[in-house]
Amino acid sequence: MISQFFVLSQRGDHIVFRDYRGEVPKGSAEIFFRKVKFWNDDEAEEAPPVFNVDGVNYIHVKVAGLFFVVTTMVNVSPSLLLELLQRIARVTKDYLGVLNEDSLRKNFILVYELLDEVIDFGYPQTTSTEVLKSYIFNEPIMVDAGRLPPLGPAAMFMQGTKRMPGTAVTKSVVANEPGGKKREEIFVDIIERISVTFSSSGYILTSEIDGTIQMKSYLTGNPEIRLALNEDLSIGRTGSSSYDYRSSSGGAVILDDCNFHESVHLDSFDIDRTLTLIPPDGEFAVMNYRMTQEFKPPFRVTALIEEAGPSRAEVLLKIRADFSANVTANTITVQMPVPSYTMRASFELEAGAVGQTTDFKEGSRRLEWNLKKIVGGSEHTLRAKLTFSQESHGNITKEAGPVNMNFTIPMYNASKLQVRYLQIAKKSKTYNPYRWVRYVTQANSYVARL
Repeated sequence: MISQFFVLSQRGDHIVFRDYRGEVPKGSAEIFFRKVKFWNDDEAEEAPPVFNVDGVNYIHVKVAGLFFVVTTMVNVSPSLLLELLQRIARVTKDYLGVLNEDSLRKNFILVYELLDEVIDFGYPQTTSTEVLKSYIFNEPIMVDAGRLPPLGPAAMFMQGTKRMPGTAVTKSVVANEPGGKKREEIFVDIIERISVTFSSSGYILTSEIDGTIQMKSYLTGNPEIRLALNEDLSIGRTGSSSYDYRSSSGGAVILDDCNFHESVHLDSFDIDRTLTLIPPDGEFAVMNYRMTQEFKPPFRVTALIEEAGPSRAEVLLKIRADFSANVTANTITVQMPVPSYTMRASFELEAGAVGQTTDFKEGSRRLEWNLKKIVGGSEHTLRAKLTFSQESHGNITKEAGPVNMNFTIPMYNASKLQVRYLQIAKKSKTYNPYRWVRYVTQANSYVARL
């Protein structure tokens, strides 16, 4: 099935390489990186996750800045291999604690040992962290995460000089800590990716939430966990859920459908909305859910473009944060495509703007507005003046936009799904592990039409 597996750095360096069947010509890693680095397609700026070069299928995902890639000569389900790559990345992070180039290089013996158990002669065997513990004997060499730049989800929980642990918990689930002591703790993260489309006048056209309750346990002995959600939670639409619930209570939180991890017991879920489980080792999704009911989006985005002459135009972008003032959104990026004949763009930020940058990307003909943070209740405006190489002939609105926005909001969730309590079965009266419950909302597709 799988001919090769390899991991490349952002520079294209080989970090891990395994050839299982010897049927793909040498130099495949270089061919892959060159193709991805210089991908040229009118419809896409980045290479798709699956493509073919000279009869070789390349399937890849990018995790923490690393390319996880498999090659195959046969017609295999792409979704199967994409899921396998994600699971390999996840189990590697479980064992190493931190997933980056430095940790992979320092632990290459352990990584190859993992690969030998995960894939046998090109056929996947198991990707369970708990099962692999019986076969893996090398101890990970820990990397100091405090000196590394935050990557991905770990960056969500940066607040000033204090670093709060994110979903990328920087400890191995199998390594012993110095001194033999182990800090008993469990992490539960409610991560929501929202998709919203606004009309030109600011009204919501479509809205959807894809959510996940993720858990990572560092509790010895795998004690039983009880996770209680909103009592007025209602799951009332049929769909892709593996367990279909219906409620006529008309609760405040209404999900379309959901599915659960195999370790979750649903005996009392109908009664008090409580999930019971014995968490396996490693990070895993306790529950995935989807919501298409109306909800209040965290940002209101409006965009306007008007002619200012035969070869000029003005753009007005406005963002309003519709959440509490004690919540702060981080790493906000706003992008707007402009007509292909745009030559220059000059920007005007609001008075007293701090932590904001603007840029005109000439290659892709788009405006980019970056804001370091946005405090709830605030409003921000950007004006841009465009200069064209030809007259627009009144087609500016059709040739510009829509506006796309990306952001991360720690300790906020749009669906209002809450963890009422997290109960751990006690081994003794003095047993009191640390519990971390965090919320984060990210933009999956946040679009404003012109």
